[in-house]
Amino acid sequence: MNREALVVGINHYPSLRDGSGHPQYLIKPAADAEAIAQLLETSGNFHVQRFPEVKIEGYGQVDPHPKTKNSSINPLKEAISKLFNPQNNIPETALLFFVGNSVLDEEGGVQEGFLATSDTNPEKGKWGISLHWLSQLLQKSPVKQQIVWLDCYHQEKQINFLQTALGNLESTDNDRCFIFVSQTAEVTTTQINSEHSFLTNCLLEALEPENNPNGWVTNYSLIDYLNKKLNLSIQTPVFHNSGNEIIFTGEKENTENTDLTAGVCPYKGLAAFEFNDKDYKYFYGRKTLVNLLLEKVRSRNFLAVVGASGIGKSSVVKAGLLYQLKLGQRLSGSNTWPILIIRPGEHPLKNLAAVFVDYQLQTLLTPATEYHQLLNSKNKK
Repeated sequence: MNREALVVGINHYPSLRDGSGHPQYLIKPAADAEAIAQLLETSGNFHVQRFPEVKIEGYGQVDPHPKTKNSSINPLKEAISKLFNPQNNIPETALLFFVGNSVLDEEGGVQEGFLATSDTNPEKGKWGISLHWLSQLLQKSPVKQQIVWLDCYHQEKQINFLQTALGNLESTDNDRCFIFVSQTAEVTTTQINSEHSFLTNCLLEALEPENNPNGWVTNYSLIDYLNKKLNLSIQTPVFHNSGNEIIFTGEKENTENTDLTAGVCPYKGLAAFEFNDKDYKYFYGRKTLVNLLLEKVRSRNFLAVVGASGIGKSSVVKAGLLYQLKLGQRLSGSNTWPILIIRPGEHPLKNLAAVFVDYQLQTLLTPATEYHQLLNSKNKK
């Protein structure tokens, strides 16, 4: 399998100023990028291009002290273009990892985000790599599996990833994994004791096949790991996965149906597959439709699934869409969404109101219930 990666780490921003008016020099990006590059090469079977690159004893490394011309806008834009839209030898998988500054342009009420390069200078109209341009490139890209991980610092104005063109790509036949983290530039001075940034540390730990009980790492297991780490950090990564599973590192074994229970008939006749922890194991054949429904949920506030009776609407919604939302592997935060299910019956509005009332009561009573359970356990001791 042909797998290409472009790993970018830029430390120096002579035309961008910090809070004291001094040129902005970051501490970690080049080292973060090099660590990710080495892991992708050794464990992911990626052919990695570094930017900016320096040769040390014949081996390429991400250059921590490049000349401005070697880490400027045009060379990086060309490298990204060749990664996702090559003239020949189209890879099956293309991965862009960027760590460095980001800048936000606000003009006429319109926001546009940019990945900053060493020659970025907004006062002279040099902004960097447009996320809108990157989204258009991905939309036209012939690469099946597209991966974009952005670890961005900002000084004053933070990019809202979900409002950028990159965060609102239309659903296609591509498999995609996007992860975006934004932190203030000052964080670098408070994390000196940490060798890498929060996202890079998470990636280095999660992408190591030996740290995964299965021996391989996918976009879904990676997001599971990030979700567990969120409670331990002030960082809040934004992510979304679309399409089918992408294997990052390790080699996946053929494990189809190994989690099925012997003696259980997977066919339910006219009964629907339900929203629970067992029916999803037997729900097959609707992966493409579930992917489409997830994309619809991501891009709008209302989704109706309609069709003739008995064609599987309830099953695809309950065992497909709702179960994926509960896992929280596809859309940022969906694992925290309340999921309420009703049957309209003879009084649909009344039943709709009732389920929300029950949910509110449950939400209010749960902390008290947990408190009394804890108190009782202490009294027993």
